[in-house]
Amino acid sequence: MPRESPPARPVSLSPLTPPDWLVRSLKPQSAPIPWAAAARASVAMALPLAIGILAGQPTYGALASMGALSGVIGDTADAYRMRIFNIAVPQLFGAIGVTLGSLVFGHGWVAVGAVTLVALVSGMMSTIGAVASVSGLLLLLNSVVGAGLPMPGQWWLAPLLMTGGGLLVLTLALLAWPLRSGVPERSAVAAAYRSVAALLDTAGTDGYGDARTAVTASLNQSYDLVLARRTRDHGRNPELVRLVAQLNALTPILEAAPAADQAARHACVRLPPEVPDAVRALAGAVERGGTAHAPGSGPATRAASRIPEPQDHAARALDHAVLHAAETLADPDPLGAIETDDRLGRPAALRVRARRAARNVVLSGTSWRYGLRLALCIGIAQALVSLIDVPRSYWVALTVTFVLKPDFGSVFSRAVLRALGTAAGLVVAAAVLAEVPHGWWDVPVMMLLAPLIPALTTRGYGYQTAAITPVILLLSDILNHQGLGLVVPRLVDSLIGCGITLIAGYLLWPESWGTRIGDRLADAVADTARYVECAFGTNGEPAERARMRRGLYRDLSVVRSEFQRALTEPPPTGTRAAAWWPLVVAVERILDATTAARVRIRHGAAAPAPEEVAEVARELEGLADRLRKSVILEKGHVTFTDAPKDSVLEPLRQEVSAARAIASPKAP
Repeated sequence: MPRESPPARPVSLSPLTPPDWLVRSLKPQSAPIPWAAAARASVAMALPLAIGILAGQPTYGALASMGALSGVIGDTADAYRMRIFNIAVPQLFGAIGVTLGSLVFGHGWVAVGAVTLVALVSGMMSTIGAVASVSGLLLLLNSVVGAGLPMPGQWWLAPLLMTGGGLLVLTLALLAWPLRSGVPERSAVAAAYRSVAALLDTAGTDGYGDARTAVTASLNQSYDLVLARRTRDHGRNPELVRLVAQLNALTPILEAAPAADQAARHACVRLPPEVPDAVRALAGAVERGGTAHAPGSGPATRAASRIPEPQDHAARALDHAVLHAAETLADPDPLGAIETDDRLGRPAALRVRARRAARNVVLSGTSWRYGLRLALCIGIAQALVSLIDVPRSYWVALTVTFVLKPDFGSVFSRAVLRALGTAAGLVVAAAVLAEVPHGWWDVPVMMLLAPLIPALTTRGYGYQTAAITPVILLLSDILNHQGLGLVVPRLVDSLIGCGITLIAGYLLWPESWGTRIGDRLADAVADTARYVECAFGTNGEPAERARMRRGLYRDLSVVRSEFQRALTEPPPTGTRAAAWWPLVVAVERILDATTAARVRIRHGAAAPAPEEVAEVARELEGLADRLRKSVILEKGHVTFTDAPKDSVLEPLRQEVSAARAIASPKAP
């Protein structure tokens, strides 16, 4: 049976060829350019400079532009309500950070201790989630800047100006809200439908695994966008309720997709093209706004009705699922559908989630470990620049902060990319500082440089660093008037910061890649064992099974991301990650086989005996235990009894056997 292979690894042709892990790190990611965000960055960072110059206070304009820079970095959400959280909340923590930093400026070791304590809090915050991570980042960055640079005016002026710059980005990001309210959410749900249609197109082909991964990513995005608003708006916003019902209606199609893939592979029963075409028609109906039609009269329902008569259990399951989705889109009152069967799970109230997150951070060993790790590196950086006269020493701690982010990728590769990106950015900065006189010329230059930040951020961390470096140096020169004297010290500071991170944040923390990835993968395998028991047991409810399956695919997508990060590290970490990659794919296939078996049972196949189910779950538990105990995979032996070959669990047993047989290339 065809299986996915780990990402292609370039072959070294000579000693001068860059190592594989560096080539993978430097390869630009494929992503569309966010033109709207680029336009907002241009205006939001140039306008404060123009106002400051016009008012005769260019330093005030530079501070506001620095605040706008943090808003530009956080301007990544599609939904307008999420933009408020992504930009406004971090700005609040940024204001606290610059205030704390300003209060300890010039106080020697008191400043070192204060910034180190802020680093501990920032690191622990970063483990909560995306918004908390950016908030922790700005809290620490601005406290470092405040402790390293004299701020003009009263103590309240710098935080006010920097917050104002960030809120300018938010204002520009919300200008189209009255005209496009709900459009990002509808587009996300429609994209989820299209990704499912693409998945059905690949049933029975080698591209099915990649398409399934794309479906998980698309569902994660739509889930986050829609359910982030549900706690407060559920039951009061008809459009939002309709979107949730439309997401729920995708679940039966996703459950039937693995059965269609198995039928195409083993029985050579290809899926009619009318089925994915019907799902694409549903996507179009979602994106147009879901106007109400009587059941059977809407365009989406008519498209679904053109599906050929099903010939096997997989086709019947898909036929029923697509018709159910079409009826959901045509239902003028989706509230009943969402109330009766909530397949995605409703998030808790915001205060409950905040209380839960705070408790988890305080009690989590992971959050303390990362907080102490970041505090150690920041403390060393601050102590070093206090003992040694380093001009504009705040840049060392800034480098440490940017490199040592837990959700941004491999620490080692980030340190290397930070050095390379800074060097590339300094080339641009040197040309700007040498040729552009201060004054009104700073405005058009900023208008040209600022859009590069969102445009290159999507390409990778090194490219983002290269875009941010000249912008920060231009703003720093407006504050300090050092000209070209800024260039070489910034490169030296960056190298010092990268060195501190590599030694104190990487080499001194021997957390092997197996601990970071193997344990997560083992947890996913153990959860899969529980899902097998739930799928074929008598107590599992359909909504509960759907939520378990959704959670498993989401966990596996996180594991995939961790593997991608590990692949960018030098040997032995990257080599081991490549060896374990087939096991990640195997676990996803086990999950698919479980879902496909459940679909067959629902459409007439005989249910397996409890002993068969317990045997499969026991083997999965054994695999999870094996993952927790070893770094090098060794071939395992499956002890299945002589179960009937025509059992509905036979494909699942084959996938479990294949997973147990995976071994590292160097295993004895």
